Amino acid sequence: MGATLLLAHEPILQAIGDHLVVQDALQPADVIHIIAGADYRAEYAIRLYQEGYGKRLFFTGGWCPEIQGEHGERGRALALARGVPAGAIVTDDTEVTSTYAEVLRLQAYIAQSPEPIRSVIVVSDPFHMRRVQWTCWRVLGPGVRVQMAPVPFELTPYQRRWWADPASRQYVGEEYLKAVYYIARYQLAFGRLKEWLASLDRE
Repeated sequence: MGATLLLAHEPILQAIGDHLVVQDALQPADVIHIIAGADYRAEYAIRLYQEGYGKRLFFTGGWCPEIQGEHGERGRALALARGVPAGAIVTDDTEVTSTYAEVLRLQAYIAQSPEPIRSVIVVSDPFHMRRVQWTCWRVLGPGVRVQMAPVPFELTPYQRRWWADPASRQYVGEEYLKAVYYIARYQLAFGRLKEWLASLDRE
């Protein structure tokens, strides 16, 4: 009975997870921005760079618990070890507390770049991409073409059938909660409520 109910609801469960996964048909971009996280994000971004999808790699995030180190420093080391020229690696290890703050660092980099940056590819986990896309639209606006490049599921510890895996279930649940928080924090709130929500910033 339980298995039958699961099969009946599986398309709905799949749609819930798939909604979070935004993946664009990539075109070459000026910059590949890697959101701070485990090494597989950096490694996938390096692969995209080597396939000609970006002119530069841009690492943000500051101290990263997943790697127990500075994300930019770690990303630079990984990229250099795989033959990426030092001049094609940019890091910003400003301490941040959220994805939104990382995209603000990207915005600052774009603003101060001596060469115009009109297109960006963003790399992160599959279930993270919907919120990353919303953040990029809100922070960067229409002047920068943003493409989403989620790390393929097989290179991550997560599963597309998220309901069958504890870590994936937690990720999906948290992403929906964070999506609500982001809309409240960055779009709807003002005054003291906005200040209070700002104190809760995490990832």
